[in-house]
Amino acid sequence: MSEALHHQPQGSKGSKIIKTLGKRKAVLLLILALIGVIPPGCGHPGMPVGGQSFYFDTICQVTVYSLDSHENERERAQEIIDGAFLLCAGYEKLLSRTKEGSDIDRINSSGGRTVSCDSHTLEVIRRGILWGERSHGRFDITIGGVSELWDFHPEKPRLPEDAQIREALDHVDYRLIEIGDGGVRLKDPEAKLDLGGLAKGYIADRLGEYLRENGVTGAVVSLGGNVSVIGRKPGGGAFKVGVETPYSERTEVSKILELADETAVTSGVYERFFEADGKKYHHILDPETGYPAETDLISVTVTASEGSSCDCDALSTICLILGEEEGKRFLAEQEGVEGVFIGEDGILP
Repeated sequence: MSEALHHQPQGSKGSKIIKTLGKRKAVLLLILALIGVIPPGCGHPGMPVGGQSFYFDTICQVTVYSLDSHENERERAQEIIDGAFLLCAGYEKLLSRTKEGSDIDRINSSGGRTVSCDSHTLEVIRRGILWGERSHGRFDITIGGVSELWDFHPEKPRLPEDAQIREALDHVDYRLIEIGDGGVRLKDPEAKLDLGGLAKGYIADRLGEYLRENGVTGAVVSLGGNVSVIGRKPGGGAFKVGVETPYSERTEVSKILELADETAVTSGVYERFFEADGKKYHHILDPETGYPAETDLISVTVTASEGSSCDCDALSTICLILGEEEGKRFLAEQEGVEGVFIGEDGILP
């Protein structure tokens, strides 16, 4: 659930760091020197083509490096990218907790009635229930009532009263969700959904499918810290993604990942936070306490095959909440995933 990956389309000079919400939001950096410019003899004239927009409270980027045809490739790539952002807008209208009229907003305001939902919404909720079960409730998408008490925007932070948090916690339990006949019902009328730990990963997966269906053979999708790599760089090399050293203001990289048809997702306690009365409050909430998770980890990056970003999204959050020992054990129980755990002293073995 980390926030931004930035890279420059061809023709740009240097790296442009975008700061949103007044805090660092990047934990995955695409290594510009390695993929920002295609070397002579590799790729096609006019490529790559990139674009960015703002959805899900984060900078979203799509960069196309190669297509299955050279004909009008730059124009075609731009059309595909524009279509990708239209999909982002559509998914936001379904899955956002804060967007009025979204599927999630309608469920949360239904008073316990069954709400008909889009199939994509149903699938994300199902994944949320699955990870709630696997994590024994340490990941819980009914945390929406707690989430809305907090505001981690640095210009207007909000620290809830303890009594407010305790009351909201009474309505947090993924087992309250009932799915049937194309609809969703919350058996507790006061329960509220928050898909923030899954939605961007799910959308990254869907964008990967869309790009492939439209003939893209090499691309990078970044929805905050949810990075999906389609194919390889022109010339056959893997894309190189750096795991940022926490608190380095994006000037240091702790580890370089080589990704081809893979995804990487990072959750970190330093991405979005505020300080009050000398205490730091980050945005990764623990469903057991309603407060930011007390953890000995600063960030967790989970990698898997492309198309698994939704699961990696949940896993990175779960492992961060569990802490080093339990988090590593939990990740080892999952198939086809790897992790990079960073603590106060750097990458943990």
